[in-house]
Amino acid sequence: MSNAPTRVLIAEDEALIRLDLKEMLEEEGYVVVGEVGDGQAAVDQAKELRPDLVVLDVQMPVLDGIAAAEQIAAARIAPVIVLTAFSQRELVERARDAGAMAYLVKPFSKNDLVPAIEVAVGRFQEMHALDAEVTDLKERLEARKVVEQAKGRLMAERGMTEAEAFRWIQRTAMNERTSMKALAQAILTTEVADEATPTGGTAGS
Repeated sequence: MSNAPTRVLIAEDEALIRLDLKEMLEEEGYVVVGEVGDGQAAVDQAKELRPDLVVLDVQMPVLDGIAAAEQIAAARIAPVIVLTAFSQRELVERARDAGAMAYLVKPFSKNDLVPAIEVAVGRFQEMHALDAEVTDLKERLEARKVVEQAKGRLMAERGMTEAEAFRWIQRTAMNERTSMKALAQAILTTEVADEATPTGGTAGS
């Protein structure tokens, strides 16, 4: 594996937040390759610089962060993290549907930023691995959904992290010469049968 530092593009229209973000990233060993203040510039710079990660603010002039995230994700340039001043579920869902891999609610600290980056990079790699299996777009989205659900079940029942759950699905599918989607469906049906008696309550947040 390459030990080259992760190259990051920052898109944030507030100069002070952009500066803070740059400092946090550089202190953690990331290399900031570009800083822009609007969504369209973020898309243009992402295409030109091909960074390893893009951090986008949701509310930006010219093109908002969600529209920019959609274009960057569609071009499969890099994983995208969106920054939002609102913890509204609807905004987060729009960002996720646009292809964002993780999100951060402002104000955030370095302790929030680094795990979000790891999640975003990990999910982006998973998506690539899944996409390599399935060529049809509709099938691809369906496969992602089923694998997400199976990962959630493995995490809840076996205490795995998100990355461990995905690697387990990937490795087992390879060993059993089946697709990750087929294995994920099998995990869901067996586990559902095993969990016929509900045990957990719902944790509201």
